[in-house]
Amino acid sequence: AQRSLFFKMLSSCSKVGDPHPGQPYKGGDFYAFLPYNREGQKTAVLLKKAFEHGLTFQIKSCDGEERVTWGLIPHKTSWDGGKARNGYPDAQYLREVCTVL
Repeated sequence: AQRSLFFKMLSSCSKVGDPHPGQPYKGGDFYAFLPYNREGQKTAVLLKKAFEHGLTFQIKSCDGEERVTWGLIPHKTSWDGGKARNGYPDAQYLREVCTVL
């Protein structure tokens, strides 16, 4: 079984520690995928905590515009394509992401 997580980052202004503090940035919709099993559910709880603590995303300057992008926590953004394309199959993903979290 499959489960998807949805993150919505609203447009806002960057803060201290971002590349250009005080500059507006563009938000976006982000999707991540987890297997619907015990390990996937445990990982979803940890990813939610990371999101609540502001660790999921970062702001990067891209073509003169500030944008929200994925941070350093690895997310599976596709059900296929394998590890090289941030998708499944990837037998080590849940172990690796839990180590990072």
